[in-house]
Amino acid sequence: MGVALTKLANGIRVVSHRMPHLESIALGLWVGAGARSETSAEHGISHLLEHMAFKGTGRRSARDIAESIEAVGGEMNAETTVDNTTYYVRLLKDDLALGLDVLGDIICDPLLDADELALEQHVVLQEIGAAYDVAEDWVFDLFQEAAYPGQAIGRSVIGTPDSVSAHTRDDLSRFLQRHYCGPGIVVAAAGGLEHEELVQLAETHLGRLPAAAPPDWETGRYQGGESRETRPVKEAQILLGFAGPSYADPTFTAAHLFSAILGGGMASRLFQELREERGLCYSIYSFFWPFSDTGVFGIQAATSEEDIKELVPVVLSELKQMTDGVTEAELQRAKAQLRAGLLMTLESPIARAGQMARHVLIHGRVLSLEETLAKIDAVTTADLAELAARTLASAPTLAAVGPIAHLPSAEEIAAQMVGQRQMAHV
Repeated sequence: MGVALTKLANGIRVVSHRMPHLESIALGLWVGAGARSETSAEHGISHLLEHMAFKGTGRRSARDIAESIEAVGGEMNAETTVDNTTYYVRLLKDDLALGLDVLGDIICDPLLDADELALEQHVVLQEIGAAYDVAEDWVFDLFQEAAYPGQAIGRSVIGTPDSVSAHTRDDLSRFLQRHYCGPGIVVAAAGGLEHEELVQLAETHLGRLPAAAPPDWETGRYQGGESRETRPVKEAQILLGFAGPSYADPTFTAAHLFSAILGGGMASRLFQELREERGLCYSIYSFFWPFSDTGVFGIQAATSEEDIKELVPVVLSELKQMTDGVTEAELQRAKAQLRAGLLMTLESPIARAGQMARHVLIHGRVLSLEETLAKIDAVTTADLAELAARTLASAPTLAAVGPIAHLPSAEEIAAQMVGQRQMAHV
């Protein structure tokens, strides 16, 4: 498939997928440091550092960074998640050297200027305010915190106004030196490129990063809990979740299929029953968030205050029915969706680069398409029934924003789930 993986002397792993029919490349640095790498005093610092990387280096001003990429028709961006921080560019294939030069520059030699930091802190404070104003976004932060209370993995990626405002240039510099180390970084690229050239450029522009291993983060412990916020808006945003498998768990693939059948599309059980048959919500779907060492499964619903009383019991009933098993037709449809998603990823250089980087960070190698497809084919209806029973036996997580006076508590939902299980065994 044209996939190659090389480790540099300082521990950086360079992975590529050559797609010779493409005139473009997608190139990125995936750093294995995100929100869960932070201490409580560092909350939001990985996201702030991502912003500051674009604010100037020893060789380039912030304007120079932007213009150097856009002058060749490219685009550049970055993202901070719970586990990782990513810096990436999309360019024509002849501009690979420029891409590595700029990416290496912004993470190896950022100025972290105090004046620029003050400006960017103000920008992030606006970002926090904007996220709070959008209930359907804010509820996910509440959900993560309730699922993993008192842990770095449960804290919001963006930080709080107080935590972001407190970070100094020295704080950012220390975090950078501690976490932006060779063994924790993957250079991933896909498109019209040669692996040998990519390795040479990575060595030139990133070889000076330290070879020391970054510190380990605290193991995530799903606990479940509740977080709700009443607001005078028309629609209630509700998230209900349970423990899920990690990336490395043998049931990882089954969990994706489980989510697809329950609420992964317009043909899913939740959409058909709650949206199409009963009209109880505007939006409903399920999701599966795997991390390196833990995971969470959830259901999102957007509904009116009047419909909450009916919606919650129906959702719980649909969850209970998943433990009774799924049909072979449902399983085959979910498998087709998952297979198609994987194959479509191979047609997008940026999606493919991200997929390879995650594989290397989690598994230490790129999983072959044949291996992944075999795992999908191997899942049975019995596997899904067993996974459903195990998942729904965990403590629930409940997060909600809006007119939610009629929403039962997480404890009441847990009691209803126990009651349904007991009735099933009578």
